[in-house]
Amino acid sequence: MALKRRIFGLFIIIFLLVQWVCFTSDEEKAVQGKNGVVVSVDQYASQIGIDILKKGGNAVDAAVAVGFALAVTYPAAGNIGGGGFMIIRFPDTRESVAIDFREMAPAGATPNMYLDEKGKYERTKSYLGHLAVGVPGTVKGFELAMQKYGKLPWEDVIAPAIELAENGFVLNKRRAKALNDLKQLKKIPKDFEVALSKSKEFFRIFSKPDGSEFAEEDVFVQKDLAESLKLIADQGSEAFYEGKIAELIARDMEKHGGLITNDDLARYEAFMREPVKGNYRGYEIISMPLPSSGGTILIEMLNVLEGFELGKMERYGQEALHVISETMKFAYLDRAKYMGDELFDDIPVKRLISKEHAQSIRENIDLNRTIPSAEIGKDILTIEEAEETTHYSIIDKDGIAVATTYTLNGGFGSFVIAEGTGIILNNEMADFNMKPGYTDDKGLIGTEPNLIAPYKRMLSSMTPTIIVKNGKIVMITGSPGGRTIINTVLNVIINVIDFNMNIQEAVNGYRINHEWMPDILRVEKEGILEEVIDSLKSMGHKIKTTRSQGDAHSIFIDLKTGIYYGAADKRSSGSAIGY
Repeated sequence: MALKRRIFGLFIIIFLLVQWVCFTSDEEKAVQGKNGVVVSVDQYASQIGIDILKKGGNAVDAAVAVGFALAVTYPAAGNIGGGGFMIIRFPDTRESVAIDFREMAPAGATPNMYLDEKGKYERTKSYLGHLAVGVPGTVKGFELAMQKYGKLPWEDVIAPAIELAENGFVLNKRRAKALNDLKQLKKIPKDFEVALSKSKEFFRIFSKPDGSEFAEEDVFVQKDLAESLKLIADQGSEAFYEGKIAELIARDMEKHGGLITNDDLARYEAFMREPVKGNYRGYEIISMPLPSSGGTILIEMLNVLEGFELGKMERYGQEALHVISETMKFAYLDRAKYMGDELFDDIPVKRLISKEHAQSIRENIDLNRTIPSAEIGKDILTIEEAEETTHYSIIDKDGIAVATTYTLNGGFGSFVIAEGTGIILNNEMADFNMKPGYTDDKGLIGTEPNLIAPYKRMLSSMTPTIIVKNGKIVMITGSPGGRTIINTVLNVIINVIDFNMNIQEAVNGYRINHEWMPDILRVEKEGILEEVIDSLKSMGHKIKTTRSQGDAHSIFIDLKTGIYYGAADKRSSGSAIGY
């Protein structure tokens, strides 16, 4: 079992996730703009967003254009076959809204669908192949955003993505490597091989006809995806959920043992939701509500940290790292206990984001030692999240701000492309709790609120966030990274507010992560001094190093000058463009 986990980690995390680049200097400067800034993982997408702004579009138009472009140029995570969340804030009315286009379980889904006859969790089935796919939400979500708040015609914001798919785009070194790494999937365990045997269309599209490797400067063309995008541009979301695309997806699902039907697609809806809000040291935090746990847990952690004088601590010293880590641990325990789709369960959000609850957590934090996760969570522990998402931030000349995080879940999702669509489908079903009543010390959670049910939306950690000071937007941020997302966003926010870093320094800063279970404090490699790590270990912390955590493309607004500063995350060679 341990060997299988290691193999899974090797091939699904190392090879399927886009490889991280080495850190650059903190002297790297943020991009400036007065009329608009777009920060994303991809230069093509960021430039398309800026072009939309220059054509008279607003930040919502640009966000949708960037989202469609990433479906072409960043296939590991950019998507129209997945789902996500968007936060929008308007400067004139000071109104903020959240758009939920998270995937949902199909009608045929059941709580035990990934357990074998002995009740053992079959991880492969929830990650690879047709059974792993949730009903996608991206196209409906983008359409809802445009209908409510966009300025330009729908077809105009999709046109740049169609161009990139039909005529191709030039691969950079990272994209070429990501595609070449897919060949490593041939060296896999038997159950993986069986799961991927029905992914021939995927490998046809993401391989060269002659079998050679992709190279930097190659032009990558996706004709089927271009045709799907044209249908969506002409017919709106109806093409995806009730038209030709829906028919192709449903047919492929039936053929290969998937659950999604025409009826599942036709019944999908994106929702307008009220953002979850908090206050941290005089800053208003506006973030994503359920079915994302991101906003709730972020605000809970900030409330706890507000009771400590972080700014007087050394940023990467023992005291600060201990306090932050323990805060993460208690908050992620609450995530495991309570979080899910609030349409199916009664979730105590108001209590979790209250200052009183934060005070009760602070009273339980021991400043001299770490409290074992099993000790604080023994009531749900019954024995002794993939990370390929992408975030982008946008602000326009009028100050409309958009934070968007969307995902396929794992790198390249389920490795399923319905024949004729060119659309990579998600493996989002893996974000549900897999084994009812079973929570272990490896990170598997089996609590009730996030168990699989028909039409339910799986819990997310996506945390698109906008921060306001005195009624004016000062920051837009978010990140990919599975369960690490909330902690990545937390790291960036406290870097700015508590440690007075500029936005590029805050994004570049080293990150830590604790998720309650497994009971491990992860720190970015080379980020923390060895003597500090030793001192944390002496307090009882179990520490592992990781090369990289998250990808927090962010924007800061200087309220004195009105200048926008866009900070691309060095971990992904992201692109910040302003004008």
